[in-house]
Amino acid sequence: MILDRTPINMNEVQELIKDIDDSEKKEKIESYLKKFLKINDKQSTSIKEKIESLDSIKIKREHIVKINDIIPEDASDLSKIFIDVNLSEEEINKLIQIVKSLR
Repeated sequence: MILDRTPINMNEVQELIKDIDDSEKKEKIESYLKKFLKINDKQSTSIKEKIESLDSIKIKREHIVKINDIIPEDASDLSKIFIDVNLSEEEINKLIQIVKSLR
């Protein structure tokens, strides 16, 4: 049963599955996360907090989650996340700097 439709990043998924009993599905999820997770929990939280501190109405929770999962390296990567929003060059640069500062 779906209780909430809040987007979460892969680090948050990793925390959630810790409470699930061992099963084949859990193993598949862990394998996927091991393959695709690029940053740790501390870095993920830091990125989220710094982006939220920008107080931009253009940047939604879904965007923050995608930034955390993809870790864009340049403006072209970032533009793939913000397909529905036009960010200014200044906003793009701020977001890229936030991500680069944590690498």
